[in-house]
Amino acid sequence: MRPFLTAAWRNLLMLNFEADPTVLKTYLPAHTELDTWNNTHYASLVGFLFQDTRVKGLGLPGHRTFEEVNLRFYVRFKEDGNWKRGVVFVKELVPKPLITFVANTIYKEKYATHPMEHHWEYPDADTLKVAYRWKVNNEWNHLTATALQATQPIITGSEEEFITEHYWGYTRVDDVTTGEYQVTHPQWHTHPVSHFGYQCSTRLLYGAAFENMLQQPPRSALLATGSEIAVMPGRKIRTVTF
Repeated sequence: MRPFLTAAWRNLLMLNFEADPTVLKTYLPAHTELDTWNNTHYASLVGFLFQDTRVKGLGLPGHRTFEEVNLRFYVRFKEDGNWKRGVVFVKELVPKPLITFVANTIYKEKYATHPMEHHWEYPDADTLKVAYRWKVNNEWNHLTATALQATQPIITGSEEEFITEHYWGYTRVDDVTTGEYQVTHPQWHTHPVSHFGYQCSTRLLYGAAFENMLQQPPRSALLATGSEIAVMPGRKIRTVTF
């Protein structure tokens, strides 16, 4: 099957918060259930860069490289006796209105358009600094991290594996219908993070229900190297084969 979209995702900065399942369940698509690691529900603020973006093999000038920041949580879906581990996006922020239109129309996602920028710095031979910024009502929000340039593999069974190894996206279409699409990529390595920070206009972006969740200190911060990715054509799930 030919991918709908191909790109490279680079320097994925993920701040991971303990999440309130009561809040998450209001966003849960039909036929899916909340996924946990060590009996903890997670929500993640994720910033990264799209590069060389192509839709059905075609690159649109001015829309090949751009930032994205999203808030997501983790679910699973059982089909034919097998569990698929996926994510649900509360909202995805990008700087290009056309990207917002295509994603919301084709994949029924919840994209929004905001001014955005990113900065990657290499202050010395060992250090990498990554920052993603987005503007909400004239106030700049940010995700930042300082990490080692050296990378390490993700350990099987770790929190890092749980956060990064979800290869399916699920969206709520209506009370009985869910959209599903697959994202393919190799397993990433991570840069060990030494410092991180964030500022987020939570109420304006995500509503009051997420304020307590995102005001607490994150449980962890990950900086994944990223890779080339492919987003496959989606489908609608109305019935489930167990």
